[in-house]
Amino acid sequence: MHRRLQETLVQRILAILFVAVVATGLGGGQALAEKAATIEQNSREALELLLNSSAGAKALSNNAEGILVFPKIVKGGLILGGQYGEGALFKNDAVSGYYSTAAASFGLQAGIQTFGYAVFFLDDTSLTYLDNSDGWEIGTTPNAVVVDSGASAALSTTTEQEGIYVFFFDQKGLMAGLTIEGTKITTINPE
Repeated sequence: MHRRLQETLVQRILAILFVAVVATGLGGGQALAEKAATIEQNSREALELLLNSSAGAKALSNNAEGILVFPKIVKGGLILGGQYGEGALFKNDAVSGYYSTAAASFGLQAGIQTFGYAVFFLDDTSLTYLDNSDGWEIGTTPNAVVVDSGASAALSTTTEQEGIYVFFFDQKGLMAGLTIEGTKITTINPE
């Protein structure tokens, strides 16, 4: 348990350092946190695009207790890597909270990319876990299913069996392989 805590701390520190470097280099020194209205607008637009392009996501959205959308995540690295993004949680089409997603990694990697992802919570238990956790490490959740584009078409309200489904979308850049392993989701309070 102690080793796991150390690994999580190291991941957080690396993600923060990486994001600070990327934000300063790519954002012209712009503040990292976006305003709530901008996060909501970007999240709504990304969710609409996902629902229009994925029949599986559309089917699940009708039964979802909540949908957490991260419209743009920046991921990059050279041996050490990290990713960061901000998003909104929608319940009954209203924003019920704002969150950040961050991860750090070490290994054979080089490049930079952007992508988004949406997390569909299909039951109260899963959604309550998100609400009650102080930083949720999504990759460790046993009932989270990552849906690839091929499997997405086969999803329907009759095939859903788990409480949490994750859809990646809008991948651009030079890195390959998207994962949620080790991704930490934390509540934020934008202006």
